[in-house]
Amino acid sequence: MIPYGKQNISEQDIEAVVEVLRSDYLTQGPCVPEFEKALCELSRAEYALATNSATSALHIACKALEVGNGDIVWTSPITFVASANCALYCGAKVDFVDINPDTFNLCPKALEQKLEQAKRQGKLPKVLIAVHMCGQPCDMQVISALGKQYNFKIIEDASHAIGGRYLNENIGNCNHSDITVFSFHPVKIITTGEGGAALTNAPELHKKMLLLRSHGVTRDPQLMDQAPDGDWYYQQVDLGFNYRMTDLQAALGTSQLRKISPWIEQRQKLAQRYTTGLSQLPLDLPFELEEASSAWHLYVIRLHDASKRKQLFAHLRQNKINVNVHYIPVHLHPYYQALGFQVGDFPVAENYYHRAISLPLYPGLSDSQQDYVMHSLAEGLR
Repeated sequence: MIPYGKQNISEQDIEAVVEVLRSDYLTQGPCVPEFEKALCELSRAEYALATNSATSALHIACKALEVGNGDIVWTSPITFVASANCALYCGAKVDFVDINPDTFNLCPKALEQKLEQAKRQGKLPKVLIAVHMCGQPCDMQVISALGKQYNFKIIEDASHAIGGRYLNENIGNCNHSDITVFSFHPVKIITTGEGGAALTNAPELHKKMLLLRSHGVTRDPQLMDQAPDGDWYYQQVDLGFNYRMTDLQAALGTSQLRKISPWIEQRQKLAQRYTTGLSQLPLDLPFELEEASSAWHLYVIRLHDASKRKQLFAHLRQNKINVNVHYIPVHLHPYYQALGFQVGDFPVAENYYHRAISLPLYPGLSDSQQDYVMHSLAEGLR
């Protein structure tokens, strides 16, 4: 079976983890800050905070931006449910902005129109979560300008996008946002087994997320309401969570980060081979914005004829090609429909969903495997 995505684990990665197993620290030791430093060096953000998942990072990012009861958070309907759920965890309401049909990211024009209407209604968002779908960044310059105009904070959900670039700078620098979140799930660009990170340039946001990541507990005397009883002393000063990454995960992540540049180059090469090889089929193919360089976490094709999607999906699976669909629009899930969302609310996202299939794309995919995928796809479309 050819998967749509998979991890790439080398002997160096294994040795990095084994070295931690032989050390004195398995959970919180020197490897986590080393990994965080490497993330800062890659992204050029001032601070990075490693977590046990990207969902956890999204949650504490919302909390650090003081999202709570009565607030509204907007995001894209084409994303994994965590991009919206993180706001609900904080007691906020969620709404969505329809996507651009070419980029699959939330549409800046639709965002501007929705903001104008929301201002008239007194329902502006406190935070916008901009999802970099498939690894291609949103038009963050426009979104940032709208954030300043309408006074909302911005989280970049870059779970797909580590290693990508926007305006000739690495994604994650937070030049156009308050916080950026990465994911290190095994099918992502790099992996820590399971894990995530939140990056920011704001020391107060980093300090807040650091506290929330570990139970709201601190050993910093400046955060305490009294002088410490002794060197052992700590206080819980906020209601936090156990969202910490272990040294085992961080060691793997640091090792993986050293290979990110050649892996991104391989993904770009594979994406270009798909674009060339599939150009004559009845499909809409993805492309890159001029000002961006996608990390190519996913290569999503869209069928001209949506009625053929189910049959083609089954055909490819029967040919041992484990294609997938990313994603079912969040507002169509029963939980969100119970909150009042309906079919037809975000028609561009729904049209995308009915036509989309994610093809295999990962650094270990060989040319012969990719040729087989393209041949099977063409065969299934006859």
